[in-house]
Amino acid sequence: MKIAIVILNWNGKQLLKQFLPSVIEYSPEADIYVADNASTDNSVKFLKAAFPEINLIQNNINGGYAKGYNDALKHVEADVFCLLNNDVEVTKNWLQPITKEFNNDTNTAIIQPKILDFKNKNYFEYAGAAGGFIDKYGFPYCRGRIFNTLEKDNGQYNNDCDIFWATGACLFIKRSVFTILNGFDEHFFAHMEEIDLCWRAKNLGFTIKYIGNATVYHVGGATLNAINPKKTYLNFRNNLYILTKNAKGPLFPLIFTRLLFDAVAGIKFLLELKPLHTLAIIKAHFAYYKHCNTLLKQRKMSKNKIKYYHKKSIVLAYFISKTKHFSEL
Repeated sequence: MKIAIVILNWNGKQLLKQFLPSVIEYSPEADIYVADNASTDNSVKFLKAAFPEINLIQNNINGGYAKGYNDALKHVEADVFCLLNNDVEVTKNWLQPITKEFNNDTNTAIIQPKILDFKNKNYFEYAGAAGGFIDKYGFPYCRGRIFNTLEKDNGQYNNDCDIFWATGACLFIKRSVFTILNGFDEHFFAHMEEIDLCWRAKNLGFTIKYIGNATVYHVGGATLNAINPKKTYLNFRNNLYILTKNAKGPLFPLIFTRLLFDAVAGIKFLLELKPLHTLAIIKAHFAYYKHCNTLLKQRKMSKNKIKYYHKKSIVLAYFISKTKHFSEL
């Protein structure tokens, strides 16, 4: 099985300098690519000088995560793509259990390893942790991370298991499945496009796995951190996108309920003196309504929708019942 590790980069020269050596050292069985999204920080010049052995792909524009990978992967020949953020440190033998799983189960289409926090290596990292799920109203959460509560890694999620979505920070996907799905939906630009991809794969009957004995360390927020209103905008907008495209059952009650939840979130931001984040939520909804016709057409094309939620409402469990750990759900 031929694996290609493809690292999408935009103005991440310092991150490449810090994290690319671990990828090279611990991935001798894989081909390594860096796909540059029209960086302006001399990333390309640096790569050519410091890492001439790396395969370099230069995208013409910064089309975000979705278009960036769609464009880059057209130039990569492999059985399995590993989509890896440029702020990830990998570990010795990290690829072996993942390769083994792909070989053992032909229906496994997507795999995620254990994602720990690079800054605090005993804890899970926000983006992916030990595998992702989604609740009845479309809110994503993970084994090891519910909203902003991160669990300490005590080996409680070392077991391999089926999950609903794998994080885009480190996502393995069969080339054949990526082709069947027509890649990422480029309307997302960035954030939650991997959940949409996984959901569409699930709708076609493919399996998504978490492998607990393969570990990487992720910085997180290196491109857009949580205090950036643009991140809030993309998360709220794209969350509505994935529900409209993929959710099973009546759509209007679901979106109306999300409107209420999002209104509460907007009020919470105001009370926290973060008006730009409240404005970002409002803009996200207007952008969603503007794009709704296209999303509804995509919804009609997806006929095999599955029941998508693991529990009824993670919001109520977390904020009302004070459930902070996945094991308590």
